[in-house]
Amino acid sequence: MKNYAIKLVWLTTLYVFIFAALCLLNIPIQVLTIFLFIGYFLILFMVYKVLTDKYSTTKTFKDWYEDQPMDTLDE
Repeated sequence: MKNYAIKLVWLTTLYVFIFAALCLLNIPIQVLTIFLFIGYFLILFMVYKVLTDKYSTTKTFKDWYEDQPMDTLDE
């Protein structure tokens, strides 16, 4: 699947925000602990997937930034 790693990063970020919001509600501590360990696993899995992703590009540092041509940086 293309861009699987970035989708996983977005999913993990959303999960962390939802977990933080759930901590403010009156949810039993046992349920929050389960969600916490799920979050730990999700973060570790995300880091592993990002580091082992087979993404490659043909861009180099000589290409500079795509949104700003190199000759206009001196302005």
